[in-house]
Amino acid sequence: MGFALGPRASSAGYRLAAFERTGSTNTEAIEQARRGERGPMWFVTSEQTAGRGRRQRAWIAPRGNLAASILEVMDVAPAVAATLGFAAGLAEEAALEKVSLEAAIRLGPDRPRYALKWPNDVLAGGKKLVGIGLEAEAIDDRLAVVVGIGTNVVAAPEGMPTPAVSLAALGVQISAEELFSALSDAWVEFRGIWDNGSGFAAIRKLWLERAAGLGERVAIHTGAMTLEGIFDTIDDTGCLIVRTAEGRRVPVAAGEVFFGSAASVGAA
Repeated sequence: MGFALGPRASSAGYRLAAFERTGSTNTEAIEQARRGERGPMWFVTSEQTAGRGRRQRAWIAPRGNLAASILEVMDVAPAVAATLGFAAGLAEEAALEKVSLEAAIRLGPDRPRYALKWPNDVLAGGKKLVGIGLEAEAIDDRLAVVVGIGTNVVAAPEGMPTPAVSLAALGVQISAEELFSALSDAWVEFRGIWDNGSGFAAIRKLWLERAAGLGERVAIHTGAMTLEGIFDTIDDTGCLIVRTAEGRRVPVAAGEVFFGSAASVGAA
C-alpha cells in the first residue's frame, strides 16, 4: 500500500509528494517553495534519514514510521503562523483516535490515551509519540509555512529528554500509510478552524481540553533559566502561562517542559 491523501484532503485540493526514503520532508517542502510551489502540498515518507527537530535534535524516522510535512503559503505574520502548530497537534490527535479504534475496542481500559504537550508534541501514557515542528520563510511577500509531523509508528527513539513510545508498543497495529490518510483529512478540518489565525480562539479551547499537565506542577527550561510553577493555561498567542509560587502569571514562548514528578528532575 502506498501513501495517498484521504478523500477530504483530495476534495479540498491538497496534493502529495511521497518518497520511499528522504533526508527531510521539511527540507523537501521548503526547497519546493523556493522553486515556486505554493501548496497546499504534503511531503511524506516512511523513512527519514536527516530530519531535525527542535533545538537541532536529530529527527530520524526508521522505515515504518511516519514523517510528514505540509506546505502552506499564506499572508500572515510569523507570530500568527506559529499558532498553526496547535491546530497540527489537534489534527494528529484526531487521526490517532481514528486509527486506534480497533485497538481501543480490543484493549478496553488499557487502550492508548493521547494528550497534547505544549507546544507541539503528542503524548501517549506520558511518553512522546509525536513531534511537531514548524519552519517559515518569506517568499514573494508571503510566508511559506512548513509543519513537520513525525510519528513513532513502529519504533521509538531512545535517550530523549522525554521517554518515547511507538504505536506498535501501545498495541495499535497500523501502517504509516493508514495514519497519513487519516492525518491529511483531519488537517483539512483543523486548518479550516484555525483559518489563518482568525480561529485560534476555537483552536485554543479545543487544545486545552486535550492538554497534558494542565493545572499540574511544571518546570520549563528556557535557555540557562528554569521556571517552576503550575501550568495555568495558554494565552491568545500560544504562550504557556506559568503561575509561580508567588502568584505571578509568567508567559513562556519556548522551552523544554517537564510535568509532575519529572518537573523535579527537569529542574535539577
